[in-house]
Amino acid sequence: MTTEHAIRTVGLTKSYGDHQVLSGVDLDVVPGTVHALLGSNGAGKTTAVRILSTLLRADGGSATVDGHDVATEADRVRASISLTGQFAAVDEVLTGRENLVLVGRLRRVADAGAVADGLLTRFDLVEAGGRKVSTYSGGMKRRLDIAMSLIGDPAVLFLDEPTTGLDPQARIEVWRTVKELAGRGTTVLLTTQYLEEAEQLADRISILHEGRIIAEGTLAELKRLFPPATVEYVEKQPSLEEVFLAIVGHSPAAPAASAPTAPTTTPEGAQR
Repeated sequence: MTTEHAIRTVGLTKSYGDHQVLSGVDLDVVPGTVHALLGSNGAGKTTAVRILSTLLRADGGSATVDGHDVATEADRVRASISLTGQFAAVDEVLTGRENLVLVGRLRRVADAGAVADGLLTRFDLVEAGGRKVSTYSGGMKRRLDIAMSLIGDPAVLFLDEPTTGLDPQARIEVWRTVKELAGRGTTVLLTTQYLEEAEQLADRISILHEGRIIAEGTLAELKRLFPPATVEYVEKQPSLEEVFLAIVGHSPAAPAASAPTAPTTTPEGAQR
């Protein structure tokens, strides 16, 4: 179904007792994009995803996914989406291929075996496909989890903090996977606490704070909200993550002990 908005919420509210988690969330997600929903713990990110995926009822406001109302057309919404939570929902007793075939049969796709083989190729899991998932690394499990979510070609994919608990290498693997999904036209709503993750992946970013969207735009648009900058020359030390990735071969060059960088910017009047 072609719609102007893959996801739209207007005035969405949700409370638990006296605690209001969502206080009127307005959100628009364009089809075929990666939209990041940023917020600290308790900001309401997961609650919003649970409402949009029909796992939870809102107290007020409205929400549509792929053109279907989440309250009155829940079955149609579920047929249009897949949800990948914070922890990989894979059966570790089964092989990777068996996990995919099982989900394919549950979703009643034609030739589940062929679909499974295609996804193993797409997610670079062919060699691991015949092994039990208990032998997989964290990044491989997450890639398999996302592959399972794509069975049935959902129009919208919810990724709720997909790299929680992953090491730097595994996180990069997941980022590559999400970029490939976006390149194929899948709409992705990504919730994350990792700001670098949103910078790497998102076409647009919404910041959820105290139950409301307080800022939204592209990365460039949000950067323009920052105070005017002055140019300073600084000596940049590599971060521990950069050192780790260089040592294990995931960086083009090993880190130097210290190296002058090109001019960087800081807000005017900010303390160094």
